[in-house]
Amino acid sequence: MAPSGTQDGGRRETPEERADRRWAELLQEVRVTQTGVQILFGFLLTVVFTPRFATLDGTDRTIYVVTVMLGAATTGALIGPVSFHRLVSGRRIKPYTVTWAARLTLAGVVLLLCTVTSALLLILRVALHSAAVPWLVAGIVAWLALCWFGLPGWALRRYRPKD
Repeated sequence: MAPSGTQDGGRRETPEERADRRWAELLQEVRVTQTGVQILFGFLLTVVFTPRFATLDGTDRTIYVVTVMLGAATTGALIGPVSFHRLVSGRRIKPYTVTWAARLTLAGVVLLLCTVTSALLLILRVALHSAAVPWLVAGIVAWLALCWFGLPGWALRRYRPKD
């Protein structure tokens, strides 16, 4: 429980100040993920124009198309907060804007996990032609899920304020 006269666990800030702070933090987070997504998506868009693409079998082409679609959806979700803010800016709804932008960002991170999974599956299938590929992909997905969701979830439970 926050001390008397404070909000957000001891910070002395108005709802507007809190929204401004949270927005700035969110933008920094989005900048980090957007850069990685842009590089990955740009790479994916070039693959179809390489000579090796013509030799892919139907399954690998399907995985490629799914990966590109996931990359596009990820890009949309991670650019969404910027568009959302721009369209509603000045309407005095920043706390709501921050909430929706945070939701879009989380959706973008989930989609990024799916995009990385799909890209890794395609790359390892083409590179290794091995029955071990699903296991390798599963191991990396488990690691990413732990880093991106498991550890934050653990921290939320571990450091929950005492009522």
